[in-house]
Amino acid sequence: MKFLSPAISTLARLRSWRIEAWMQHPISAQREVLQDLVTTAQFTEIGRQYEFSKLFTTKSFKQAVPIHEYNDLKPFIERIMQGEQNLLWNTPINWFAKSSGTTSDKSKFIPVTNESLEDGHFKAAKDILSLYYMHNPDSDMLTGKGLMIGGSHSISSLHEEAHYGDLSAVLMQNTPFWGNLIRTPDLSIALMDEWENKIEKLAETTINENVTSVSGVPTWTLILFQRILELTGKKTIKEVWPSLEMYFHGGVSFHPYKEQFKKLIGGEINFLEMYNASEGFFAAQDIPGSDGMLLFLDHGIFYEFMPIEEYGKEQPRTIGLKDVELGQHYAPVITTNGGLWRYLLGDTIQFTNLSPFRIKVSGRLKLFINAFGEELIIDNSDRAIAEACKQCDAIMTDYTAGPIYFSEDGNGAHEWLVEFEKEPTDIVRFISVLDETLKNLNSDYEAKRYKDIALRPPQLKVIPKGHFNKWLKNKNKLGGQHKIPRLSNDRVILEEVIGLL
Repeated sequence: MKFLSPAISTLARLRSWRIEAWMQHPISAQREVLQDLVTTAQFTEIGRQYEFSKLFTTKSFKQAVPIHEYNDLKPFIERIMQGEQNLLWNTPINWFAKSSGTTSDKSKFIPVTNESLEDGHFKAAKDILSLYYMHNPDSDMLTGKGLMIGGSHSISSLHEEAHYGDLSAVLMQNTPFWGNLIRTPDLSIALMDEWENKIEKLAETTINENVTSVSGVPTWTLILFQRILELTGKKTIKEVWPSLEMYFHGGVSFHPYKEQFKKLIGGEINFLEMYNASEGFFAAQDIPGSDGMLLFLDHGIFYEFMPIEEYGKEQPRTIGLKDVELGQHYAPVITTNGGLWRYLLGDTIQFTNLSPFRIKVSGRLKLFINAFGEELIIDNSDRAIAEACKQCDAIMTDYTAGPIYFSEDGNGAHEWLVEFEKEPTDIVRFISVLDETLKNLNSDYEAKRYKDIALRPPQLKVIPKGHFNKWLKNKNKLGGQHKIPRLSNDRVILEEVIGLL
């Protein structure tokens, strides 16, 4: 198939002029997106409620429409799920992406429209390929198969015309023909519910394929790679798939996993981060290995950015692209062709570049530790864990952390539960490196650790291999997009995980 590479490369780069247009004119591209969204939905119920027909500027739109969280839009969504239409969007909504919360059993059902699929998720996927081939014109990636480690199938019907499942299931069910031609394994395997058996089937059926790219959550991808090496007797994944050149990842920070991936793969490949969620496809690295992901500005999503200190205020302030600053933490507020209007996404991001606009995900609005004013975010903890692993020759599988409150026995601290693939040679040094790196990354943490007055050194408990999966399974969240919550501002998750020991 490699003889087709030049033709495939040329075809993949045909979209480059469209991408360059919105990269060079980001403000006007976003203005057009908002105008299209408001005009399209002006005769929906929410459009009439906020008088979309009278909104001609970004300023008037922000003044008329309040910021929504999921519970604010939930009454509309429940009515759509029961069969009503033309409430949030003007075309029929027949699909919903079920997104389980990481700290409770409650689920969100995010509307998925034809427009959000075609002009959002699938358009973004094509743009990622175009960008990759623009920088790697001699690539052979599309001459082989892309291994997709999806979620669980679980497509359920609400009624004759409405269905729901996790995002990967919805996307795979609606993938255009060109996507199915370059994907492995078969849908019946890719979307299996039972993850232990699914890993076995994935390994057995893809060993003899010409896999050139892999996409999936790092933890499950590592488990699959290890099983493939066990089955084949090979030492590295490159021995199994010599043409492998790309790993697409997202959902969690890749910092703690990168060295482990390099060791298992055993050869040079590209790592490309994507920012894709039930609510939309927001960004991806345009250059593998670059700092930050290119923000997609012409894909049916209008962006506002809330400085995180505004969160919780009665009328929080948001800013547009022209006013954002490097390094500041913002909570994205999105308006989409999936029927989400000024929707607070819940993530926090930072801009790493302003021309073009590139971002990185720094954490979640509700996943942090600030029990003592330390304002510890996931970006801090991921980098500190990665550094401790590097210096102590350890390989981390997963972790979670939370506060130890002041008591008669002592002042506060952070408790870390860590599952290792390879335990550190010196656990005391591991804790010390973790602590010092956090101090270097976070001045608030450093201040609270001064002379142990507010915070004692971190306490770390090594938990057995497979224990986090046991906790997920106990909460019916094993596999798919479900992830271990890295940071919590209370001890609920810590106590649940410890309670299963």
